Amino acid sequence: MTAQQAASGDDILLCEDRNGVVTLTLNRPAQFNALSEEMLVALQGALDDLKNDGAVRCVVLAAAGRAFCAGHDLKQMRANPHQDYYEALFAQCSRVMQGIVNLPVPVIARVHGMATAAGCQLVASCDLAVAAESATFAVSGINVGLFCSTPAVALSRNVSPKQAFDMLVTGRFISSAEALSYGLVSRVAPDAELDQAVTALTADICAKSPVAIRTGKAMFSRQRSMSLEEAYAYAGNVMTCNMMAKDATEGIDAFIEKRKPQWKGR
Repeated sequence: MTAQQAASGDDILLCEDRNGVVTLTLNRPAQFNALSEEMLVALQGALDDLKNDGAVRCVVLAAAGRAFCAGHDLKQMRANPHQDYYEALFAQCSRVMQGIVNLPVPVIARVHGMATAAGCQLVASCDLAVAAESATFAVSGINVGLFCSTPAVALSRNVSPKQAFDMLVTGRFISSAEALSYGLVSRVAPDAELDQAVTALTADICAKSPVAIRTGKAMFSRQRSMSLEEAYAYAGNVMTCNMMAKDATEGIDAFIEKRKPQWKGR
């Protein structure tokens, strides 16, 4: 993909590729990047394209304007008050969230402003999240009579049950510092240094073996649903296969020889 290539005809999602670091930018700033039907379709298309691109090292999910994402587009939802419409919408959203989880490379949320409801779900679905100090987070559907059920799936896989349920039943906003202590984000940076913090993280990932990173993401996600015994058996098999990769041989030899590894990508 080329720099600033739009993933949709009206530029609601922008895609930029810099040496394997792909940035997807939600681009509905006037609507606080609400997840309209069109935005979800654009995101799904971009994820589908990236899934089979072996040159991608990691993906950054960012947003234009004053906010990261305000969740679903409530005006669009109220304009279509039909059960089958809502079923299709939430199914599409769930596919996007699972698409992020199933992408073979790490996905990093770059969070500024607010991330609410399905916007908070986006953050929770990403493998890593770097937040500006002023960023805030909430699953606030409860304030309009709607329990954030689908965001709860991702939230409860990041945050402890009591903290997650507290957020879900009160709709209260938490700060980036609280989000870090809860496990919702992985790093917090001063507002003026957010981009530098994201760049430092992507550079660190790109410096590692692409084989090990892709192996690791798949393994880490899959073992979480296993029993302890199953997880160790699975992890041992994955590590054995990883040891047979040329990158592992190169990495170990480089460590022994006290030199920088030259990754083969296989």
